[in-house]
Amino acid sequence: MGPEIRLQALFRDRFVGVVRTGHPLAYEPNVSARLYTSFGHVVASRSGRISGPVDDALAEMGLARKITAVVPSFYAALAVAQTSDLVALVPASCLLNQPVANVNGAPALLCAFELPVQTSGITVSQLWHPRFEVDPAHRWLRQVVLSVCRQQGTG
Repeated sequence: MGPEIRLQALFRDRFVGVVRTGHPLAYEPNVSARLYTSFGHVVASRSGRISGPVDDALAEMGLARKITAVVPSFYAALAVAQTSDLVALVPASCLLNQPVANVNGAPALLCAFELPVQTSGITVSQLWHPRFEVDPAHRWLRQVVLSVCRQQGTG
């Protein structure tokens, strides 16, 4: 990203752990770091990088995740977690339109839980090149994206 790139923050988010309904972690009211690291994990990474702030926090405790699978997106990680015993790490916003256990009593295929380590929040932003700054269609699309994020309660 160069200095000329325009950036607009859309919303703040945080990471959560996700497992399939019926996974042993789905029954834990407070997942400990030791229990969290005792299962295999699926990691979302387009670049192939498999460690991040969660791994740094776990390393300070002398623990490490067992990375079993690497997929190109958070939604792919959810799909893997839904059909396996692997634990996914995703932004909470990825679950906005997913039926998650204990939400409105709806049947769910996924269960989300708070991570056993502290991590910084993340800012989800939209970016564009200055040549699109005044383009009417691009401006309209940016406004629609911002509006949807605000309506979802994320912005």
